[in-house]
Amino acid sequence: MPQRNSFRLAIIGLVAFAAWLAYRWPGNAEGLAEGPSNDKPNDPPLLAGVAKVEITAKDKLPPGDPLFAKALVIKKGQETIAVVTVDAVAIGGIGPIGDDFMPKLRESLGREPGLAPDRLLVNASHCHGIVVPNAWELAAGAVRQATKAMVPVRAGTGMAHENRIQENRRLRLRDGRESDVRHAYSLPPDELVAGAGPVDPEIGILKLERMDGSVLAVLYNFACHPIMGRADGGNTADLSGFASKVIEDSLGRGCVALFIQGCGGDINPARYKDVSQPRDAEPLGNTLGLTVLRGVNEIRCGDDRRLAMSRQVMSLPRANQTARIASLEAERDRLVKSLKGTTLDLKTFLPLAVRYQLDPRHPSYSSHAYLTEKSRGQSGLEKLDEQNRAALAAYVANIRTMEELTRIQTNLALLERHRKDGEKAGWTNLEAEVMAMRVAGFAMVTFPGEVTTQVGLNIKKASPVKPAFVAGYTNGYLFYAPTAEQARNPGSAQEDSDCKLAPEWQAMFEEKAARMLGGI
Repeated sequence: MPQRNSFRLAIIGLVAFAAWLAYRWPGNAEGLAEGPSNDKPNDPPLLAGVAKVEITAKDKLPPGDPLFAKALVIKKGQETIAVVTVDAVAIGGIGPIGDDFMPKLRESLGREPGLAPDRLLVNASHCHGIVVPNAWELAAGAVRQATKAMVPVRAGTGMAHENRIQENRRLRLRDGRESDVRHAYSLPPDELVAGAGPVDPEIGILKLERMDGSVLAVLYNFACHPIMGRADGGNTADLSGFASKVIEDSLGRGCVALFIQGCGGDINPARYKDVSQPRDAEPLGNTLGLTVLRGVNEIRCGDDRRLAMSRQVMSLPRANQTARIASLEAERDRLVKSLKGTTLDLKTFLPLAVRYQLDPRHPSYSSHAYLTEKSRGQSGLEKLDEQNRAALAAYVANIRTMEELTRIQTNLALLERHRKDGEKAGWTNLEAEVMAMRVAGFAMVTFPGEVTTQVGLNIKKASPVKPAFVAGYTNGYLFYAPTAEQARNPGSAQEDSDCKLAPEWQAMFEEKAARMLGGI
């Protein structure tokens, strides 16, 4: 009997120890562990506060759904960081938010609540909604509200997987070039398309819960252009706004969901150019929100109180596309000269094209007319078909040429814009503010531009800390940031045309990202 009691006590002790381990090193949505906390018993508690404020411009577009600036302030001892998310296309550079947003916000928060300028991370969702001119002032107010509302929290990190709502818009063509999927111009012919680029289905999640177990904040990092829009054309925070609403409504208790845009430079919403149904971001956002919720529910928060943020400014080489512009202008001139006269116009082409697709053997009349002619030794209909097919082919060739001309003309305008900016700046290097952040097991590095997916995948793979996440569109805007391989394709897609950076930027940033992630 004493031996049996000792055995029972041993089992109870093992179960208690296992429970303590589960609490100390909680799992996440992918089954990964948080890892040791690196905290000392007397470490200060982790405090956090959240707030959000509406920044929708009510007079620019038809009413839609609200756009927000959201703030998450986290404090441990003397270290305080602030994360601000903004439902806007960019932080400066383009859109309604000017280049003075970050300086004004930093100066204001430096006065109250005394936030250090290198402890502020501001991410734009890249939705194309319109915000009010004083968005920086409202964002500052949200940070102050969050600072005043801080409470003790536990943190947990996890991941979820979503690959149903996005697609890579870069198309690899059989001639070695790449094109892209935009409303600004036509798609290349299907027979020329060899493949599409990758997507990153990973959602990085930081969960902060109050000491009573209720969720205070969910920060989630995902890569996709939120540009599907609304059927009524109304102002919208798009799919990321709908996703955050699903999360907040489901968790309640004043929970704030903060979307952090990832490396979505070449990622569109799924079926972005579908013309058979109205454009509607809400179903996509609902799907994303539900997937995040499943991940949140699997995260167990623990005692990991690590908190760090660092900031570095990189000097990156500027691209000079003067030679490429000249080459594209020559190609444009060649295409214009290749246009040939044709007997058809749109009114005659459309019905003729339908007839020759409907019955390629007998397009001009029913089959008995062809048989009757043949019995007479005549071939009038066959000759007519030969002439019509040649006319159709010539008209289609002109259409394809005009489609290629629109792609070149659109992207030439982007290249020329950045060439002029480069000349004005004396081709000096570009400054890029890069941030690294750690909260418990959540580690993230940022870049101020539209980083394409492969760059983010590379950084995650090479990161000295796992898991690691990557955000673009943060603390500034340097336009598109394509891979070096994509940058060799200037003029055929937006990512390589609407770009200020020379191809060398990629290796420089990936190296910097690994060092910064390793340092936090």
